[in-house]
Amino acid sequence: MAEQYSLFGDIPKNPQEQKPAETKQERDEKRLNFLKSELKRHNRLYHTLDNPEISDQEYDRLFKELVALEEQYPQWVTKDSPTQKIGGEVLPYLEKARHRLRMYGLDNVFSAEEYEDFLQKGRNYFIKENPYRDLSAAVLDTWWADPKLDGLAAEIIYENGELVMALTRGDGDEGEVITSAVKTIRNVPRHLGQGLPFARLEVRGEVLMLKRDFEKLNEKQKLLKQKTFANPRNAAAGTLRQLDTRITAERRLIFLAYGVGQVLIPEAADENGLTLWKTQQELMQGLADLGFAVSKESCLCGTSKEALAFCEKMEAIRDGLPYELDGVVYKLNDRTAQQVLSFTARAPRFAVAWKFSSRKAETVLKAITVQVGRTGVLTPVAELEPVSIGGVTVSRATLHNEDELRNLDVRIGDTVLVQRAGDVIPDIISVNLEKRPENTQEFVFPKECPVCHSKAVRYKGETAWRCVNIDCPAQRVQGIIHFVSKAGLDIGGVGEKWVEKLVENGRVQNAADLFTVTIKDLLAFEGMGDVSAQKFVDSLNEAKHTATLARFIAALGIRLVGEQTAKTLAQAFENIDDLAGASAEKLQTLPDVGPEVANSVKAYFQSEEKQNVLARLKEYGLNPQREERSVQVQTALTGKTILFTGTLSKPRQEFERQAEQAGAKLLSAVSKNLDYLVVGEKAGSKLEKAQKLGVRTLTEQEFAALLQ
Repeated sequence: MAEQYSLFGDIPKNPQEQKPAETKQERDEKRLNFLKSELKRHNRLYHTLDNPEISDQEYDRLFKELVALEEQYPQWVTKDSPTQKIGGEVLPYLEKARHRLRMYGLDNVFSAEEYEDFLQKGRNYFIKENPYRDLSAAVLDTWWADPKLDGLAAEIIYENGELVMALTRGDGDEGEVITSAVKTIRNVPRHLGQGLPFARLEVRGEVLMLKRDFEKLNEKQKLLKQKTFANPRNAAAGTLRQLDTRITAERRLIFLAYGVGQVLIPEAADENGLTLWKTQQELMQGLADLGFAVSKESCLCGTSKEALAFCEKMEAIRDGLPYELDGVVYKLNDRTAQQVLSFTARAPRFAVAWKFSSRKAETVLKAITVQVGRTGVLTPVAELEPVSIGGVTVSRATLHNEDELRNLDVRIGDTVLVQRAGDVIPDIISVNLEKRPENTQEFVFPKECPVCHSKAVRYKGETAWRCVNIDCPAQRVQGIIHFVSKAGLDIGGVGEKWVEKLVENGRVQNAADLFTVTIKDLLAFEGMGDVSAQKFVDSLNEAKHTATLARFIAALGIRLVGEQTAKTLAQAFENIDDLAGASAEKLQTLPDVGPEVANSVKAYFQSEEKQNVLARLKEYGLNPQREERSVQVQTALTGKTILFTGTLSKPRQEFERQAEQAGAKLLSAVSKNLDYLVVGEKAGSKLEKAQKLGVRTLTEQEFAALLQ
């Protein structure tokens, strides 16, 4: 007679054959393992397949049950448990780290004609530079198409299958460390398994927030009377940079992979994973097989006609997709050919973003106001009847300058057509004259600053009117915001919102005042917590020790002095006092410093208020000195281009730093413009291409000799 089994287990029906009764601990262990497996399944259904079977409330109930069991039996907690995805730590700061391979942005095209031009330029370059006889130009016909996700680019790094670090793209060379935050994202694998073919894998993709989760987050923010987010991308970026990863974990983020950075495979001749994935299609399937979520809409395009059809399809269905996108991305499918096309100074030649046309809507212009920027530029702003454009409520739009106002002939009360240019910055593109009310009058652009009432000036050759009073209060608050921004000292934790509040209540009048703000001052503001207040103060104190002279000069907000000019000035002068005392004639001897820039620098340091602020900053400990000059004398590497490849005896960044200090310029790929390729062990395709092009190769010892 066959045994009979219960639907709920494997306990025989025959009482004589019953197994001993399970203990409570055994039942708990089974339940714990079931919960872990079930929650992992629901994570995949929700984040990867976008097909949830249970409500958020039911998921949270199961999750809390698992937490309770793991607290009761800590010996059963494993690294792959869903509970280990949830952050509980408060980060003291967001440190930075360099990418091993640069994370480039993409060039954009907006039409079939521009796309064809991009293809032709790539074909011309390929025919000229291709070193492989068995690689024909026919590979340029097939492109991999992805939706262009509107999120935050990130790189997740695995060593021996374990997640060890995650970075934002940052400036491409260096990103913010967001490891703890990324570990809270439920569809990011923490472990890739055993017996992997690679020792290191850098997975690149987009961190984003689904539309439905964005709407829920804003509803919650409204209930808590906190600031809502403008769009899902801003919400994702703000969430990812949260100091308290418990907040990051509460907000639902997902990660969609679109490529790789460095892939280190023992005995392989390259660091791009070409031995594993020869095409972009194979790469994406490989990442999916490893457990990463990838776009379900992606496909191969064999002709320009198919590429156009894909773009038109994605634009047509974009509103029905679960996430925001603003275009499509095309990548050459053959990954060896990708290496041949390589990169320009700022973008790959083997990939391009085809941006969607801007979204537009009609609304009524209620008023025109004039804002004063950091450098005194007067910008007209249209105050609009709020209108939804692509799911984002728009109530203001830039009118750029006086000439644009006149060209549009836009007037108060007009019905205007508003677009989100690049789906980000709203502006007005036309006026519906048929709906113009009677007796409307042309807007007269003010000839004085609306804040300090100083005379406004429009310099020859410029379109902008400008307040030339560098002590203007409006310029002051924008100047303080710039001082701590990424373009200035890049002080994380000192947000624009809090700077505005401190200026508004009179606590801060200039940049130096920031360094006197206390935690008690900050906690007086609604919405400011202990952690954020501590971070605000700590970040400013840290900047006293970490700020470079170049960053400091850029942070001052001197008109016509951007980051590059600030670097030039920082290399020429010992400190800020040395710069302040320089004559206009001496300034003009420097590269890229003409009479207008020199006069602007002199005017800044002649301001008594600016002198007082600089003196106080110095008193508070912010007085960076010039770093040791990169090139003291001419070397054999001065003016030469150089690239490093293979496994070296020291970190590659150390060799690159030495090369730059010796006056060399770093390149990102092998080309005819490369002077030297420094070769380590297991050098691959770069060495092969350099040999075919006749580029001189160096060992580490030969490179060291040139440094002398």
